[in-house]
Amino acid sequence: SSSRKSRPEGVCVIKSRRPVQRRMTCPSPQEISRALQSPPAHPSFRAASLDELILRCLNYFDADGKINRGTQLVHMTLMMHNWVVPSHIFAHKLLSLYKDCPAEKRGQRRTQICHFIREWINQFRLMFEMDPLLEEAMGDLWALVRVEGNDSHYQLFNTPYINPPVNVSQSASPSVKKRKVSLLFDHMEPDEMAEHLSYLEFKNFCNVSFLDYRSYVVHGSVRHNPALERSVMLCNGVSQWVQLMILNRHTPQQRAEVFTKFIHVAQKLRALQNFNTLMAVIGGLCHSSISRLKDTASLLSSDVTKTLSELTELLSSYSNYSNYRRVYSECTEFKVPILGVHLKDLISLNEALPDYLEDDKINLGKLQHLYSNISDLLTIHDCTPPFEANKDLLHLLTLSLDLCYTEDEIYELSYAKEPKNPKIQPVAPVKPPVVAEWGSGVTPRLDPATISKHVKQMVDSIMKNYDLNMDGYISLEDFEKIAANFPFSFCTHESDRGEISREEITTYFMRGMSVCAKLGYNLHNLHNFHETTYKRPTFCDTCGGFLWGVIKQGYHCKGEKLPMAQLLQNITIDYLERIIFSSVSLRLWSELS
Repeated sequence: SSSRKSRPEGVCVIKSRRPVQRRMTCPSPQEISRALQSPPAHPSFRAASLDELILRCLNYFDADGKINRGTQLVHMTLMMHNWVVPSHIFAHKLLSLYKDCPAEKRGQRRTQICHFIREWINQFRLMFEMDPLLEEAMGDLWALVRVEGNDSHYQLFNTPYINPPVNVSQSASPSVKKRKVSLLFDHMEPDEMAEHLSYLEFKNFCNVSFLDYRSYVVHGSVRHNPALERSVMLCNGVSQWVQLMILNRHTPQQRAEVFTKFIHVAQKLRALQNFNTLMAVIGGLCHSSISRLKDTASLLSSDVTKTLSELTELLSSYSNYSNYRRVYSECTEFKVPILGVHLKDLISLNEALPDYLEDDKINLGKLQHLYSNISDLLTIHDCTPPFEANKDLLHLLTLSLDLCYTEDEIYELSYAKEPKNPKIQPVAPVKPPVVAEWGSGVTPRLDPATISKHVKQMVDSIMKNYDLNMDGYISLEDFEKIAANFPFSFCTHESDRGEISREEITTYFMRGMSVCAKLGYNLHNLHNFHETTYKRPTFCDTCGGFLWGVIKQGYHCKGEKLPMAQLLQNITIDYLERIIFSSVSLRLWSELS
């Protein structure tokens, strides 16, 4: 990668990378070449000092504050200046220009500075909310205007945030369809599932700001970047959920049916142009814990396998995602990009181009390239989704996705469903697309408040749709079907009256999620189970059933170090499979909303 020019004396520059070693996200020469294909917006204006850049922007404002030309350069400067100089330094430059303005130019120049600041506040208010040093610098500037300026100047940029942008998370609640909705996975149509997953995806995408993109490019991580972290968590959550919903079924035929249903979900996601969730779903279907299920794969129709192959080819990383890029470039109106691919482009630009050129001038070509790519992503925020969302189904999906299993736990479940058979030749697996590689290492955080909130929303939705008598109870049959949507359905509820109350439902979900999340353990780590031959009649400590057989009738916990191991000593083989599936390492992810 090219070397950087040294920064001008007296200017504090934020370095965009450390020269010690290339990060995992550092681009290849081919990626750099592609990132530079699009021409800069102003080829004639290649480099400038900070003072020259500010003055050029000021000259684009007329006396009424309108930008007659050069709107792109003005907005590029306001959005991108902090890639080379901190915003509070930028503000102090404006303060100096206002203070030291020559008498003969004072009237026009000071008015232009105020219009420039007003445009900054109006278009990029997030900078002022997130940067205390910038807020302090603006306070100094306002104080100067009070003393040396006039009331019209003060009113120009003392106006609170004008026309704040509205995104999907700030807008009105989603339209609720006037019908009873089914909260059961088996009863949700693939189109409906795809639309609600797309709503959650688009909501997260709209919460990613230009500052979040810069943070990721500069630091190479989503740590301390909540918006991008939530996007990674949702993507990984969908991928794991797909795997678990398939592995939750007991027979190969049932697993094949769920697999086929997710293929139909993927087809609808493709039609909706939601490529990010499509990547997550296909990544889950192609995961080796699923592709190794030979009995399940043998029951899939040729149409399903053909569709899977086509979608995998679309999302392939071959030739720098050339297939996806071609299709995405042809999309219009509503669309959700594969965020990791576009973040990689930003890193390519940042690594390939120096911050400064000759004479220690800012490389405007680099800023213009970065600005163009980020603006394209931000423009999507203004799109209107071509579907409605039902808040009850959103609650179901949100709670369903708030689970985290380790790779080992998923593989244990996969092998429990279809054990290894050395006599059968393995099925050639479909090469999975790379899912959220840019977010690797993200660890979900415990958040009891989010657990409680999501459980309450879920229970409210259940009671609204199933408590037809409005007496605070639903049938046990309905509850068991709803509970089957969650991979901790080993938690059983016994009732002689054939119904279950709101309080009992809440206790069920909190038991399955909150308690285990607080402990930070997964169930099979609390016990040291060993296959055991019992020499005398023994009963399961959990279900009370007799451990049948001549040898190796069940499993016995030999752990003595952990007090909780004493709660469960002897279990049946069937129940161990339920524990392996449940595994309950339910570390809840950050709140999506």
